[in-house]
Amino acid sequence: MLWRTPCTALDRLRTPRRFREFLAAASICVLGAGLLVPLSPAAAAERVSAGLAPAATGAEPAAAVRESTAAGTASGTVGATAAADHCGGRCSDILPPGQNGHATLAQILLHQAFGTRPAHSGDRLGPYANLATGYPALTDAKINEFFGDASFGVPADQVASTLKPAGRTDVTIVRDKKTGVPHITGTTRYGTEFGAGYAAAQDRLWLMDVFRHVGRGRLTPFAGGDPANQGLEQQFWRNAPYTETDLQEQIDRVFETNGARGDQALADANAYLDGINAYIDASDGGRYFPGEYVLTGHKDSITNAGTIEHFELTDLVALASVIGALFGSGGGGEVNNAISLLAAQSKYGVAEGTKVWESFRMRNDPEAVRTVHDGSFPYATRPDDPQGRALPDPGSVTEEPLVHDRTGSAAGATATRTSDSATASALGSARRGMSNALVVSGEHTASGHPIAVFGPQTGYFAPQLLLLQELQGPGISARGASFAGLSMYVELGRGQDYAWSATTSGQDVIDAYAVELCQDDHHYLYRGTCTPWRRSSRPTPGSRPSPTRPRPAPTACRSGARSTARSRTAPRSAARRSRTPPCAPPTCTRSTP
Repeated sequence: MLWRTPCTALDRLRTPRRFREFLAAASICVLGAGLLVPLSPAAAAERVSAGLAPAATGAEPAAAVRESTAAGTASGTVGATAAADHCGGRCSDILPPGQNGHATLAQILLHQAFGTRPAHSGDRLGPYANLATGYPALTDAKINEFFGDASFGVPADQVASTLKPAGRTDVTIVRDKKTGVPHITGTTRYGTEFGAGYAAAQDRLWLMDVFRHVGRGRLTPFAGGDPANQGLEQQFWRNAPYTETDLQEQIDRVFETNGARGDQALADANAYLDGINAYIDASDGGRYFPGEYVLTGHKDSITNAGTIEHFELTDLVALASVIGALFGSGGGGEVNNAISLLAAQSKYGVAEGTKVWESFRMRNDPEAVRTVHDGSFPYATRPDDPQGRALPDPGSVTEEPLVHDRTGSAAGATATRTSDSATASALGSARRGMSNALVVSGEHTASGHPIAVFGPQTGYFAPQLLLLQELQGPGISARGASFAGLSMYVELGRGQDYAWSATTSGQDVIDAYAVELCQDDHHYLYRGTCTPWRRSSRPTPGSRPSPTRPRPAPTACRSGARSTARSRTAPRSAARRSRTPPCAPPTCTRSTP
């Protein structure tokens, strides 16, 4: 199937190779935005005196921008008309393949039979792909032939739909005709976040459900035991093998360490979850939920029997762990590095072998071409007093198998190879290419104000891991991209008069340690204490527990703590560092600083 393969979920989440259109367009979110010129020089002076950055624009005369700004706040705009928007029609964004990542069972079957697609599921591919050949003729006037207008609100004649989710009177979701992006306007903070959750579920419910199971190492019980699914859940879960208690403790810590900001964040998250769950209930009752739930056996297409589980706070942590593993993990290869160093020393001698080995490292290279013009940017330099000098005895390292006790079709060599290749494909897709940003200071623009073009890379996925949205409500005024299932805030985008983006560089944040064993092969010395290894495992059968979600009060949150498989005889810090199963004499453990 070209667009969606529901029976095996995440193993086809990465775009199939037959989908040539998708391969022609990089799956990125480009946010062309900046601090745009204010309505008057007096307003600019007030902003500077208040410590705020002056507005910025593209390379157009300031007068033209002022005229455009006035038009952008006219009464003909639906949605966030009360929000100040200094963009002046000069903010643009695009997120291939399209905003819509949802398809009912009927739509999936129609696609299989006739190749049709739901609206806005692939309409951003063409405009973005055209930029590759059309850029020589690109002008300010033609920007939105390749991107979408990222102004706040929706012109009245461009409104495709208006929704009061779950009948609420404190939030409205308006979608535009051109791209289907939700513009969420709330009169209360709760209503705004409720709308964000509802709109996210409209566009990405199945993807969000897949990811919360991947983050728990439980994709195969949820979406099927395809070897590719096995590989993905194994790869992601071993990066963050959290128990339910671990997930809950991270939420508890928000209460304990962040004061009023923590309370607000958890209130926002709970409202967001309420919106997601309201959509689950509505789509279940109306039978317009994603068709994958039927094709994976969770719902019956005739009787509608079956359940789509509500989302919990711990699901957000599980989702975030997957995103962190995709874009934020790096390092942990010390043992393999040591083996390659020993091999080089064995072949060329200690001194020459060490020089050969060093030449392959990514450490700061004095011969590299520098992109920082006035100086250097030291990268991964050798510390003055390195602490890690342990090397394994030659030939003593045996890789611990990640998967034990394979049964049935999963026990074959083909299944193992498929599992490994699927893992490599997913990670390779997410990390292919490089995020980029172009920022020009005001001294180099015609208007005298800075401009920016941001291109965070997120790989080739359909539906896309990100979604676009506009959020307007008490304390919130932004438009841009957010990760599906974590979109209570705009994570890459713009506010009223500023813009931001993000990138990740794959820094070495995971370390392997050589430790001294004690008592037996399943204990090690940790700060003078003989500490047992922690076993982290996920059997294929069964499903995750579904605890009660805490409301935003510290006592309620703490009372929701769950039991854990972690040994309480081990210090918590040591238990979280361990990555080595106790079933074989370990040489090292892995930890994330």
